[in-house]
Amino acid sequence: MQPIEPMTLFGYEKLQVEVKDLKEVQRPQTVKDIESALEHGDLKENAEYHAAKEQQRIIDGRLADLATLIGNSKIVDPTELEHKRISFGSTVVMTDMDSDEEFTYTIVGGCESNPDIGLISFGSPLAKQLLGKEAGDEVKVRLPGGEKEFEIEEVKYVEINFG
Repeated sequence: MQPIEPMTLFGYEKLQVEVKDLKEVQRPQTVKDIESALEHGDLKENAEYHAAKEQQRIIDGRLADLATLIGNSKIVDPTELEHKRISFGSTVVMTDMDSDEEFTYTIVGGCESNPDIGLISFGSPLAKQLLGKEAGDEVKVRLPGGEKEFEIEEVKYVEINFG
């Protein structure tokens, strides 16, 4: 059974734009680059040819990855979900119980995540440990830097700003 990849319509459309660019712009240009490099003759020492072939392999690999991701995608409208408990699309305000530092995260699809602006992937270790919690809960989470304890201050839905 294939894993389901939840994402917003924004994330789905972002993937579709990338596929279109790879198929209609980047791959055709790479094919032209290969054809041009072939005109230079000897393929053993033809750096342009080898670079173009490698680029083609990278593009084809990414297209295969995107096909799988899109095939497993499930578009979720977070406005239709209840956000009493942390779920997909929830914005979570929580406080580090040791430092009193406050953090705000929104749980989104993997292709939409951007931790620098507080968007964390549904499949990330932190998100997995927060799912189902609600305001007032205290939660110990295992992070790469060690175990931390947080108090969930607020769980809400706010329109997601993907930056």
